[in-house]
Amino acid sequence: MKVGIDLLHFATANYYLGLDTFAAEKNIDVDKFYVGIGQEKMSIASPDEDIVSLAAKAAAPILQKINSSEISAVLFATESGVDQSKSAGVFLHGLLNLSNRCRVVEFKQACYAGAAALQMATALVKANPKEKILVIAADVAKYDLETSGEATQGCGAVAMLVTESPRILEIEPGSGYYTDDVMDFWRPNSRTTALVDGKYSTKVYLNSLKQVWEHFTESTGKSFTDIDYFCYHIPFTKMAEKAHQTLVRKAGVKLTQAQFEAQTLPGQLYNRIIGNSYSASLFISFISLLDNLTSNIENKRVSFFSYGSGCVAEFFTGVMQPGYQSVLMTEKHKAQIDKRTPLTYIQYLEFHQQMGASDENIVLNINNYGPYRLAGIKDHKRYYEKMDN
Repeated sequence: MKVGIDLLHFATANYYLGLDTFAAEKNIDVDKFYVGIGQEKMSIASPDEDIVSLAAKAAAPILQKINSSEISAVLFATESGVDQSKSAGVFLHGLLNLSNRCRVVEFKQACYAGAAALQMATALVKANPKEKILVIAADVAKYDLETSGEATQGCGAVAMLVTESPRILEIEPGSGYYTDDVMDFWRPNSRTTALVDGKYSTKVYLNSLKQVWEHFTESTGKSFTDIDYFCYHIPFTKMAEKAHQTLVRKAGVKLTQAQFEAQTLPGQLYNRIIGNSYSASLFISFISLLDNLTSNIENKRVSFFSYGSGCVAEFFTGVMQPGYQSVLMTEKHKAQIDKRTPLTYIQYLEFHQQMGASDENIVLNINNYGPYRLAGIKDHKRYYEKMDN
């Protein structure tokens, strides 16, 4: 029985800050960002946008194509949780008016959680083929002003419908995985922004890739040449390039520059203009690959490297299904990106200051012109609304 991704859609914020604007304000050569880390723009969430509204925007087009009452579980992966007890998925469940005959749970392990949710969904469907599971990976990457991570901010949500006989990707059995207790990136409960040791985190990321590759090849018998395209977790686009260079060396293969770029470059294009989206990043990379390839890749194998600081990593593969192109939502993705509104630096600062507000009582102005928004907080309770647009 084949199990995997049947439908796939992503969402990002309505606004972005160009790194040319950012560089001009900081009096920095823009090539530090365009070339140095491979980033051009950061999607910036308005104060009335959070992981729940982003997730709803990502999931709605999928639900329009199916009988939503058949959704048997919502697995919501995030490290930008809106409540320490209640799952963001339960807020989402209510906002999307899903059936009460549904299980909902939140997954957390830095940027790795989306892969964990996808693997669990796959296992649940294999155990009961009647299951139709909505997997969400959604995050808002926010760092303190004047820190090294500030230029890598971003946000996004990916919704994946996991079923038997999937139309897009069959998730293959077997993977390589690795855990190590390190402090390369973390966010204590008292903080709304993360702490990161950037250089150390890069080293841990690349070491984790080597470790999971060894485990993957041992457990599956597959080699580098069995894989056609490679998707990576992308905290910044240059990291994917470093990762693939590391894997090529580890696997002992030789590639031309054209081969190297063909395997990885299409999967980097969206992240370059969206920024980091933590748990969603890997899957936005996959969507970028599908949306930007000019060739049909039916029956081709795609690999996924998921890395979550702290750290947990996994390497797994899937096979593209015949006819997958007919169910892609490429036009929706590209239109959404193109319709974003640029922010001035002052507007960005205003959003940054308000973003993640947790006041006891607050009514949020309408900045988010998407279909769903965070309306406000009253008595510590979050209220969402569906917009008429």
